Amino acid sequence: MSPTVRNIKEMEMTETHDDTFGIEVILLPEGKMAPCCPHGPTLLFQKVGRGGEKGRRFYACSACRDRKDCNFFQWEDDKVSEARLLARETENQSRRPVISHEENCNRFRKFVSLPADEKIFCQDCQVLLLPGEREAHSPHKRVIVAAAQLRRPSVLLRPLDNKKSNAQYLFTDRSSHFLLDTLAALGYRKVLCVGAPRLQELIKLRNLEQQHEPMKSLLLDIDFRYAQFYGRDEFCHYNMFNHHLFGGEASSAALRSFLAEAGGEKAVMVADPPFGGLVKPLANSFYLISQMWRKLQSSENGDAEMPTLWIFPYFFEPRILECLPSFTMLDYQVDYENHPLYKHGKTGRKQSPVRIFTNVCPRDVVLPKQEGYRFCSVCQRYVWSLNKHCAKCNICPSKDGREWKHCSTCEKCVKPSWKHCQACGRCALPDHPCGEGGQTKQGCFSCGSPQHKRKSCPVRVAQTNSSNRSNNAKSRGGKDLSHHPVNKPKAKRKSGAARRAKKMAAQSV
Repeated sequence: MSPTVRNIKEMEMTETHDDTFGIEVILLPEGKMAPCCPHGPTLLFQKVGRGGEKGRRFYACSACRDRKDCNFFQWEDDKVSEARLLARETENQSRRPVISHEENCNRFRKFVSLPADEKIFCQDCQVLLLPGEREAHSPHKRVIVAAAQLRRPSVLLRPLDNKKSNAQYLFTDRSSHFLLDTLAALGYRKVLCVGAPRLQELIKLRNLEQQHEPMKSLLLDIDFRYAQFYGRDEFCHYNMFNHHLFGGEASSAALRSFLAEAGGEKAVMVADPPFGGLVKPLANSFYLISQMWRKLQSSENGDAEMPTLWIFPYFFEPRILECLPSFTMLDYQVDYENHPLYKHGKTGRKQSPVRIFTNVCPRDVVLPKQEGYRFCSVCQRYVWSLNKHCAKCNICPSKDGREWKHCSTCEKCVKPSWKHCQACGRCALPDHPCGEGGQTKQGCFSCGSPQHKRKSCPVRVAQTNSSNRSNNAKSRGGKDLSHHPVNKPKAKRKSGAARRAKKMAAQSV
């Protein structure tokens, strides 16, 4: 995974109070091509003003949020000169890997045949060194690599740490083993690991032990360093924000071959995207993979979705379900080895906020009893021990691992730290800003009405329903995510009052 790090409280409030944002992603219709940056096709963005006014559209990098990492920018209606297109392509070529995947495969075969004391890895350059290359790396920090380390490249490689583009965090052994045990129990024998290198490694290690039914795996990841360790049938250089395979037709063929369930081998996708990434383009990429999988299956599965497990923080649930309504959020807490906050805990904020969203039937995903999970016979799914079933709501309501309480006025369960505010007419943190100048007076970002927020805007709901009806008329059983509700990145600046209000709310949790 390569999540962009933000404070958990900040991320949670961002998802709850997103009416101040003014940027949305526009997914292009099939056949229309976006200009490319070094990270593949760009995304089309549009500024949206209060009242729903649409601003000028522009293209920007799909993978990097910071212009320092990728400074591509182009207005949608710009006419680009041939000279500029040529300069852009030259720039894109200069930032592509120097060594091809095929060359890396040849190098790896030579490397594994070397004597044990000659298997050297340059930690400064993050490359495996062949004998003729050692002199050039003599000033660098180098180490001898054991055979066991070659089987776990995620341990050998230094995690990328750019928090605005590709900071890498990796599953703990606990989460990796749970995911693999669950998939094996459900009968899957092919696992497509999208941004999940630790899961790929564990599958290969178990196959070597020959104590379990063998499984196949294919890693799709934007980190090209993994090409040093895996062949074309095990790794594809991939950008999950624009569904771009850098290897072209060779990589597309490898992916299609993997998704074809020959011999009854059931396939499943496990995706661990950057947490700072936009939900809408991610959902679109996963849908396109599912479409590819569907076309390769027998005709009786024409309307089926590819079984998928999407690992993401719980407070993104509304956005994920808007894009992929067949998904359900599970209570299992996914944790990461090298992240200070995303850890499995027992109570409150010590728990990881990361969950599994899946279209697999929730009752079939058995969560470990020894870790505090139990089965709710009413909800027909496994839940965390503190997630008590509410008879009034008729659900196990907790999202964050704490025991929630029912508010009779709001007629729903809320977080234990929230209290009902008569002035606002809703439950919120005790010290939340309300009244004049508070959040309740900001009104709707779409239509400007002070009576409701954007999420409950009747104009927006009507537009969404109209788009969905149009979608359903165009295709039988298919989905077009281009009309789904928008997913907007965080605004760069807020007013001083808004920043002070957010700071007060965060301190009150």
